[in-house]
Amino acid sequence: MNVHICEVGPRDGLQNAHHLMPTDAKKAWIAALAAAGLREIEVGSFVPPKLIPAMADTAEVVGFAKTIKDLKVVALAPNLKGFQRALDAGAHKVTFPVSASRKHSESNVRMTPEQMVEEVRKCAQFPHPGVEIEGAVSTAFGCTLQGEVPEDDVVRVAVALAEFCDYVCLADTVGYANPAQIKRLFRKVREQIGEKLEAAHLHNTRGLGLANALAAYEEGVRHFDSSLGGLGGCPFAPGASGNVITEDLVFMFEAMGVSTGVDLDKLMVARKLMVSAIPQEPTYGHFALAGVPKGFRAAA
Repeated sequence: MNVHICEVGPRDGLQNAHHLMPTDAKKAWIAALAAAGLREIEVGSFVPPKLIPAMADTAEVVGFAKTIKDLKVVALAPNLKGFQRALDAGAHKVTFPVSASRKHSESNVRMTPEQMVEEVRKCAQFPHPGVEIEGAVSTAFGCTLQGEVPEDDVVRVAVALAEFCDYVCLADTVGYANPAQIKRLFRKVREQIGEKLEAAHLHNTRGLGLANALAAYEEGVRHFDSSLGGLGGCPFAPGASGNVITEDLVFMFEAMGVSTGVDLDKLMVARKLMVSAIPQEPTYGHFALAGVPKGFRAAA
């Protein structure tokens, strides 16, 4: 496998949806995603249910996902309480969103970026044998609340997180990034923290998701977050729309001869399950409309 894809639809996709997906449907969808070859899935977040009702069943969903062989089960947590709940549920990896934008951080987690870094440090010091911790630098490329996010702020947050996180991810939470910016910022951060910088979490708000993913790939990134059908967005960041579309991302890499380990036909089965469970939600994607071109050979 040349590229590793983490499917974030069950968390980032559903948290911003207007309709709730039943728990049994979530489980069937996650099983279908795993059957398509996705080896890492972010299945939910441990946040107050009154804030994001779609995540109220995360502990049960984590428990189910853990029964799927060879699947890394990921959950998001915003604080120590959420981290403890993730550990109790048995998540294999926990992601913490740490915004480089002060306004977004205060809106999203009611903390400044500096306070959030210290919250993650506290979590890293809490016993968590065998559980990976990822620090995701959100709004790294711009913010709908603040506007421009200085690159020095992004580097500073990433360097702080790299002290105690297993991995660091740069996230284009609101889809402001362009390929030149992606290359420049990933290069700057990698110069400071090296291989700790692992993943790109990109949104397709302005149609540049795939272009940005390719730019990150050309900078050496081999781990990508994406969402089936382009579901997603942050409910606390106005204008944040869907993630990079999993099926389009898989097709792009496979067409380039870069193996993702994902079977496109089985991925379409998972997409149908998702659409049938929340038929009112808009979905996106060119591959789903056009299908496989004549003569196409997957790298896998």
